[in-house]
Order: sequence, then C-alpha cells, then structure tokens
Amino acid sequence: MDEIQKTGPLQGEITIPGDKSISHRAVMFGSLARGKTRIRGFLQGADCLSTISCFEKMGIEISNTPDEIVINGQGLHGLKSPPDTLYTGNSGTTTRLISGILSGQNFSTRLTGDESICKRPMDRVIEPLSQMGASIRSEGGNGCTPLLISPSALHGIDYASPVASAQIKSAILLAGLYADGQTSVTEPVLSRNHTELMLRSFGARVDSHANTAVVIPGDELHAQDITVPGDISSAAYFIAAALLVPGSEIIIKNVGINETRAGILEVVRAMGADIQYLNRSDNAGEPVADLLVRHSSLHAAVVEGSLIPTLIDEIPIIAVMAAFADGETVIRDAAELKVKESDRIFTVTENLRLLGADAVPTGDGMIIRGGRPLHGGSLDSYKDHRIAMSFAVAALMCEGTVSIKDADCVNISYPTFYEDLNKLRKK
Repeated sequence: MDEIQKTGPLQGEITIPGDKSISHRAVMFGSLARGKTRIRGFLQGADCLSTISCFEKMGIEISNTPDEIVINGQGLHGLKSPPDTLYTGNSGTTTRLISGILSGQNFSTRLTGDESICKRPMDRVIEPLSQMGASIRSEGGNGCTPLLISPSALHGIDYASPVASAQIKSAILLAGLYADGQTSVTEPVLSRNHTELMLRSFGARVDSHANTAVVIPGDELHAQDITVPGDISSAAYFIAAALLVPGSEIIIKNVGINETRAGILEVVRAMGADIQYLNRSDNAGEPVADLLVRHSSLHAAVVEGSLIPTLIDEIPIIAVMAAFADGETVIRDAAELKVKESDRIFTVTENLRLLGADAVPTGDGMIIRGGRPLHGGSLDSYKDHRIAMSFAVAALMCEGTVSIKDADCVNISYPTFYEDLNKLRKK
C-alpha cells in the first residue's frame, strides 16, 4: 500500500503486535537461560526474526509457531561458533545487544547488517565493551559494522554513558554477565528499562537505582514463560490517528505502559488528548492497559529533556500531530534522531514541508508551527518504518492523495499496519 487518502471517523478495537524491544530480549535471554522459554505475543517483524536467526546460527533450537516461540536455552556458556557471519538485517537492537553477548564468548564472530545498519554508529558500544577488555573492532575502521569480535577475558567497569540509550546500557549489562566482577552503567537520564526487568525475572542479579543499573555476574539464567505486551511505539500511530480524525473513538488493547517507554502518553495529554487507561494489569514486571482514545483538539507542546529517551521512536508521529495542532511545538534534546534508520530530523521535516506544513529542522530537533491545512503529495519513506507509518497517519487528514515510496518497509516492525488501519475506518 503506497497511496493513502483522507478518511472519516475511526471506530472499533485493535490489538497491536507485541513490543519489539521486549520480543528481542525474550529471545536473547531465553537463549542464554537453561531450559525451555516460551514466548507468547512475540512480534513477527523482520527485526525480531533477525534476532532469532542469529541465535539459531549459534546452535540454539527455536520453534516459531503462530501461537508461541519456544527456545531451548543452553545456558550462559552454551552458544556455539556460527558457521558464517551473523547477519542482523535492519535491526540496531540486535546488532548492539548481541555485541555485548558475543564479547563474552569463547569463539570469534563477524557481525554485520544491511546497508542502513552499516552506516549506523557502533563506537558507542565498541568503546565501553573495549574498556571491559572485549576484543571488538570495526572491520572498516569507521566505527560501523561489520564488527569482528574475538574471545577475551572481561572485567567489570563503572561506565558513565554520554547518552541515554537502552541499547548501550543493555550491551554493557549483557557483557557484564560474563565479567569477573560487578558492572554498572549510569545514564544522564533513565532510558527504557526492559533489560533490567527481564534479566531480573530470568534470575540475574540486577539492581537499579536512579539512573544507574548494576549487574553482578556468576548466576545462571533460568527459563521463563513470557507474554509480550503490545508495543507502545506501534500503538502511537493509532493514538495519533484517533486524536486527529474528527469523530474517532477507538480502544487499543493490551498496550505496554512502562513509564520508561510511555512518554508519548504524557506528551499527548499535555497537547489536550482525551485518552484513558482501562483494565490495568502487570505482566512479569511490565505494566499493561487498554487505551481508550477519542478525537481531541490538540495544542502545541514543548518536548525536551528527560522525556526524550522515553519517546525517541515516537517523535516522528508526535511531529505529525504537531502539524495539525494549534500553536508552535518545539522538540529539542533529540540529536539521537540523526542516527536512527534515517536522519529523522531531516526526513520528518522534509516530508511535512512537502505536505504544506511549517516545519523547521534544528540541530537537536525541530520546530513545527501547526494549524495549516495539509495537502497530498509524493513522499519518500527513506525505507524507515517509523517515517512510513507516521505519514500514513498524516495522510488521513490531508486533502488529496499521499503516496509513500517504499511503504512496505513497515514490515520491519509492523507487517499488518495498513491492514489494521483500514479495519478502523468507519464503513
């Protein structure tokens, strides 16, 4: 689907795919645990399938059925040397987290991904892992993949991360499972904490206080049954669509609302959203709820500071909402957007301007003056799934047809996105 037109009210219920971050970690930690880990609600997107592929290449038996994933874990030291290069596709999470795991193995590995991954910065994990004693280097000497990782003895460190990044933190904590002593990571502000919560549920000794996470090595991990909540990042597109399209009212079922991830909910409330939590519960340390979302008249907001790590993936859709909101929205402290699947500061503002919005890029974010009527146009997704989904939502409010190049890149995180969006269109 690459052509989208304005819609009438959105109505009904939707269950979104499982959380991408949690799906990745469930496969990784299940592979490192002893026994059979069962995962329900797993996200069958290309990125998470890349994680499965990597661990299968390292000798882990994984059964993938529509109902559940079953992982026959072999323990912290049960991985085997892969027959060839580990390929992570478009997945930055796979690439960075698995680098920490591979640093503690007794075999050498070559790790690479697709064209986009080979341009994304890996020095941010190479540097701290090297401080731990890891033998890890960029094959091209440019701080990017392919990475060459060889056996070495790891020691614990206290690392002060220059940026708040769950991927950096997780890579270090996972390497810390193989170190000779305690490892800690302190961030400028707290990033999403799925790794800490899940490692603890698998039996690892992990402590968290303020912006610091600590792991003490030595204990084996033990298999778990995991139900993955719906991905708040995927829910964000439907939240935005319902808020923007007049007459809309939808329920999004079983969404993860972990406070280190759910900054999007804080922002839309600040913009005037009518959104309610229903049926709140807790699943293995991860809070979940159904979200009732009704059309609302939105106004501008300032998005900055400690909120940014809790919604970094949602900034493209926040920008789309800002284009239809009343007033000037300012997004700052988000330079991390430049090193995602695309330079999202550029790709978001460029596409908004092509639709007629007043959007100005800045060094660490963007300024969007909302309220202009938007029109159709031809846009490039830059093969970035979050850009494609964000502008599919924008198209619902544009006069005229919006065409999105490489719209099928949504398969990375949400293969049924367009189908689910169409289900909510009022017949």
